[in-house]
Amino acid sequence: MQRCGLIDNGLCDAGASFIASDRVLMASEIRPRSPIDDAEICVRPLADRSAAEAALETAERAWPAWRATPLADRIARIEAFLAALRADEARVVRELALQIGRPVRYGAGELGGVEERARAMCAQAPAALADLGVPERSGFTRFVRRFPVGPVLVMAPWNYPYLTAINAIVPALLAGNPVLLKHSSQTPLVAERLQDAFDAAGLPEGVFQHIHADHEVSAGLLASGRVRAAVFTGSVEGGAAVERAAAGRFIPLGLELGGKDPAYVREDADVAATAEGVLDGVFFNSGQSCCGIERIYVHRSCFAAFVEAAVAIAERHVLGDPLDAATTLGPMVRASAADLVRDQIDAACAAGARTLVDPSGFARAAEGGPWMAPQLLVDVDHSMALMTEENFGPVAGIMAVDSDEEALSLMNDSRYGLTASIWTKDREAAEHLGERIDTGTVFMNRCDYLDPWLVWTGTKDTGRGASLSVLGFDTFTRPRSFHFRHAPG
Repeated sequence: MQRCGLIDNGLCDAGASFIASDRVLMASEIRPRSPIDDAEICVRPLADRSAAEAALETAERAWPAWRATPLADRIARIEAFLAALRADEARVVRELALQIGRPVRYGAGELGGVEERARAMCAQAPAALADLGVPERSGFTRFVRRFPVGPVLVMAPWNYPYLTAINAIVPALLAGNPVLLKHSSQTPLVAERLQDAFDAAGLPEGVFQHIHADHEVSAGLLASGRVRAAVFTGSVEGGAAVERAAAGRFIPLGLELGGKDPAYVREDADVAATAEGVLDGVFFNSGQSCCGIERIYVHRSCFAAFVEAAVAIAERHVLGDPLDAATTLGPMVRASAADLVRDQIDAACAAGARTLVDPSGFARAAEGGPWMAPQLLVDVDHSMALMTEENFGPVAGIMAVDSDEEALSLMNDSRYGLTASIWTKDREAAEHLGERIDTGTVFMNRCDYLDPWLVWTGTKDTGRGASLSVLGFDTFTRPRSFHFRHAPG
């Protein structure tokens, strides 16, 4: 979903990444550059086909002992991993700023989210992995038991590089599977920090590995028949490439793809509080969030008040060096990503839309490149790409509506279906609307948040499969029925 790594997540870009260890054979290199100053962050070798296959062999050798490890011991390893990652917080936060441009003032928040999600998954694992009972029948013992599928390939994006990876890594490990992580070529240091933390936690060799690889090697792993499940977060085009590569292997695929998430402000909403919440969903992480708000529908009765409040919030942002604690908005991940947003704004304005935020109030925006000022537009409609196509940047269009039904029609007028948020004091009205919104999550009075006790999924081109909650374990297990008839006497 996250344009989340967009085309740079491994299956659509020759610069994308797959490294098993220092033992890999060098086929080529990745050289990610910082959006802050275009400086080279690091140089890393890419694995060739034989090195990638060797990593899978290591995972296969590690699997029998790991799946036989008691669940309580697996949980203990995850807890030790969290402690190790937290101990490395200062380095992680700085590296996040260098790799993706997120301000350091927010960097620790992602580690907090990792801990929240991992602990929730550990708490849910005993119930999620327990035998499924059926009604008793005299003379028979019957139940369904879940078994780990085997080596799992996780292909993670750059925009929330720890959180999106953890969504799959932790339940896969808890279920008894070895994991091979291929991270975005923009965030190779994230894969290495995760490896460091799992190694420090004493995870047995081969149970967790990271591997940097290009399109060809990534696709080869999917087609090999030795990967037993795969999870991909990225663009719709990337998801299609994953499906093609895995065709005929009949493995579980979790695909979190595009999003164009709406917010609807009802006439009874608290305008000031709503504007703060919605605009945080628009601008946080420079708008580079899978479930960020990209289109806003406001009841006409409070439209003017909401727009006034929203513009004031946008103008408060500090666009600057993400290594500066005062910065609230960093650069986008690369110049091409910002250019896409600028193109959408320009096209919308050419079709009659109006921008509300003066970019001259943000000095760094004059530099162009990845530096993108926050922006809001009115006089927009669904003939404009700004309101229908994913932009993954710090911008949103705002439309006035006259009723819940009009808002519902517009919210559903999208090829994506990740989340939708409703801002209201009427819980029953929100639930009634939520039942008719074609999306994976419906929020009321919040947005842009994943609750690890609730399933994370989507509809339409947003992909397929589910993560988080007890349902998030399904991708990584296969059920087996036990149907025993008791012996006579």
